[in-house]
Amino acid sequence: FRTISEVADKLDVQQHVLRFWETKFSQVKPLKRGGGRRYYRPEDVALLERIHHLLYTEGYTIKGVQKLLKGQAKSQIVAEATNQNTSQVSKAGQASQTPMTTPVQQDGSNKMSNQQRAVLEIMLGELKAMREMLNA
Repeated sequence: FRTISEVADKLDVQQHVLRFWETKFSQVKPLKRGGGRRYYRPEDVALLERIHHLLYTEGYTIKGVQKLLKGQAKSQIVAEATNQNTSQVSKAGQASQTPMTTPVQQDGSNKMSNQQRAVLEIMLGELKAMREMLNA
């Protein structure tokens, strides 16, 4: 579990931003202990990383992210990202003889799709969290 200050530092946002996101995204529900202290589970952190990525990297508005996540439970959002991560990792392992390339997009560029980028951001966050747990 992480405190609000740890999560805010990790995402490089102020604590009040995380509290604001709690009011805007029903999926964000940290545990609250005595004195109102918030504790974020790993899936909460993954969800917040996704929201942060969509807002700050992809340029979505709060309403846009709300529409993307509408009707999805936190577990669904995290599970979808995990399933995509697992399938991408297994495909990469099966194609170890083939150099990994980024698929060509409709515009002819080799840029990653927004979905691929979001999945990688979530994976990176999970790996960082695991590294911190191992170092603790």
